Amino acid sequence: MNDLIQIAGIIDSAEAKMLMDLGVDYLGFPLRLPVNKVDMTEEESVEVIKGILPPHKSVLITYLNNNNEIISFCDKLNVKIVQLHGKITVEELIKLKQIRPDIIVIKSLVVYGDNYPELENTVKALSPWVDLYITDTFDPSTGASGATGKTHDWQISRKLVKISPKPVILAGGLNPKNVKQAILETKPAGVDVHTGVESPDGRKDYNLVKAFVSEARQAFTEINICYT
Repeated sequence: MNDLIQIAGIIDSAEAKMLMDLGVDYLGFPLRLPVNKVDMTEEESVEVIKGILPPHKSVLITYLNNNNEIISFCDKLNVKIVQLHGKITVEELIKLKQIRPDIIVIKSLVVYGDNYPELENTVKALSPWVDLYITDTFDPSTGASGATGKTHDWQISRKLVKISPKPVILAGGLNPKNVKQAILETKPAGVDVHTGVESPDGRKDYNLVKAFVSEARQAFTEINICYT
């Protein structure tokens, strides 16, 4: 699970196909959110997800924190990867992994100010039952902890990459202009973008996505060369 590129906020099947054609690995579907608006209904998402074929994968992005609800929703959408953005207890994570070890869990690490000690404790507490982490940025003006279009202190993400026993995806305010530098500075296992590749109408822009993927791939290549 290295060199991953995830793009979230899929609008329809045409957009999903474009992203796959451009080499995006994970396609994210934010649903049942307390703050951000959803891009599609759950029923529409089910139909779009049917068209996402290997090696590409669909990801449920949600604030659900009850293992039964998470499992039920994953089954409804027919996805095997869930990105949990809300607070969830260790007990619920254990139950989730015990009941459905086939579901890959990505847990958010939301950066606000200098809350590294709190995030470090989260990593230590949850790592046995989490498959990946994703850093993101909190927006105090809206209360959102994803799709904010805002960056955070990348050095915090870099520290989390170093101490985490599980892969860490970098998110938060990334775009084609800054993604390469972000990867070189933090050395994550992957990157995630939502609003940073959208045109004013809210659709993913072909040229922005193409540039984002190209810049990210170049950065991952440079990092891998350094480690060989």
